[in-house]
Amino acid sequence: MEQIYEKIQEAKKFILQVGGRTCSQAVVLGTGLGNLAKQMKISKAIDYQDIPHFPISTVESHQGQLLFGTLEETPLIILAGRFHYYEGYSMQELTFPIRVLRSLGVDIIYMSNVSGSVNPNLTPGTLVLVKDHINTHPENPLRGYNDERLGPRFPDMLRTYDAEIRSAAKSIAQIAKIDLREGIYLSLQGPNLETPAEYHYYHTIGADLIGMSTVPEVIVARHAQMRVCVLSVVSNLCYPTDIITETTIEAVIEIAHTADPKLTTIVKGLVQRFM
Repeated sequence: MEQIYEKIQEAKKFILQVGGRTCSQAVVLGTGLGNLAKQMKISKAIDYQDIPHFPISTVESHQGQLLFGTLEETPLIILAGRFHYYEGYSMQELTFPIRVLRSLGVDIIYMSNVSGSVNPNLTPGTLVLVKDHINTHPENPLRGYNDERLGPRFPDMLRTYDAEIRSAAKSIAQIAKIDLREGIYLSLQGPNLETPAEYHYYHTIGADLIGMSTVPEVIVARHAQMRVCVLSVVSNLCYPTDIITETTIEAVIEIAHTADPKLTTIVKGLVQRFM
C-alpha cells in the first residue's frame, strides 16, 4: 500500500499519453455483459496488459480492455472485464483499476455482475439493483498502510449504494417497463460454487444474491469517495436447496446475454441523467 499512489500516477500518465482521457463516469462490466460496450462510440481501447501495474484478466468471458468514448454523446469509460480474488490477485491488485479510474476524474461508477439467487422470488434473468452487501472475503483491500491522498483510514459504509442513483435507476426501469428488483449482495472468494448447506446459510443471514466479485471494488470506490451503483443479473436459483441443479459457466453467460439489453437500457439512462 505504501507505493500504490505512485503506481496509480504511472498508470494514469500512460493512459493519458496513449489517448485516454479524464471522465466523470465509468462502468465495470461483469461476465457476459458486453452489450453496453458495443453501443459505445469508442475513441480509444487500451489493453490491460499494456497499462503499468494493471492486472491481467484470466477469465475467458472478460474482454480485458479499458475503453474510452461516448455513449449517445455522453463521455464514458468502460472497464471491459474485471478481476477476482480467486484468480490469485491480492485485494490491492484486483481493485487497482478502480483507483486509476478515480485518478482519471471518475465520480460515479456503475458496476454490473452475474449472481446466484438465494431468494426464491429472484429467478434467473431477473435484474436486481443492489442496495447493500455482505462481505465474506478473507482479506480487505484497505488493509495495511493508509495513504490519506486516496481516502480516509476508516471509511463509513452506511450510504455506500447511492440513494439518488438508485431512485433514478428505478424510475428509468419503470418508464422502460423493466422489472427491476432490489436486494442484498453477498460476496464470496470462490472459485468453487457453494454447497446446499452454504446456500441455506447465506439465505438465513439475509442475502438475496451471491457472487465472487464487486464488493472489494465497492469498498475501494467508497474509500475513494465515489458514488456507487451496482446492477446484478440473476443467473441461477440456489434456494430452496431441494431445487438446486448443477451450474456451468456457459449457462451463466447465456442467461447474462438474455438480460443484457435491460441492463444496457438502465445504465444508458443513468449515464445521460448524471452527465
